[in-house]
Amino acid sequence: VNATLEIVAEAAQSNDGETAETQLVDNWLSHRNDTSGLQILSKKGFVIDTMEVAVAWSRVNQVAESVKSSIMQVTGARSASCHISHSYIDGACIYFTFVAEPSTKDLQSVELAYSQIWDAAQNAALQSGANLTHHHGVGINRAKYMKRALGSAHDVLASIKSALDPKDILNPGKFGIASKRGEYKI
Repeated sequence: VNATLEIVAEAAQSNDGETAETQLVDNWLSHRNDTSGLQILSKKGFVIDTMEVAVAWSRVNQVAESVKSSIMQVTGARSASCHISHSYIDGACIYFTFVAEPSTKDLQSVELAYSQIWDAAQNAALQSGANLTHHHGVGINRAKYMKRALGSAHDVLASIKSALDPKDILNPGKFGIASKRGEYKI
């Protein structure tokens, strides 16, 4: 830990970094998981969700700005923010939070707002060089992006799944692979 702190201090100093009050960190730590404001918006019919991606350090800023900008271009988007939730030597997990106000409160408008923001965010992330996901997995929501994210490796994945799971029992429709059980939608 001490070696890492020394490297961080040297990097900060060489980039004109300044030591801030530790109270700022303490305040952040005590409130970082406070979602009470989002819960109020949710009760008023706003669409709220999170999305995380893995990315190399060299692309963190580009991915963060591109995704937030793309979200805010969607009709009804009210907020797009992000933070780094996990960090590694070679990259990080960027965790995005978005809020949108559907045009009406009916289910169709809510689903449209949700899918438009997810499409904008995920497409911007992939275009900017992020991976499809960090730790939340693919599931049904991200399945449609798998082929784009994996390229030709997606065909290999489909072949392996077919060989190991010929009856399509395990995770049907969840890897962007057509399911014998029909289409799955969120």
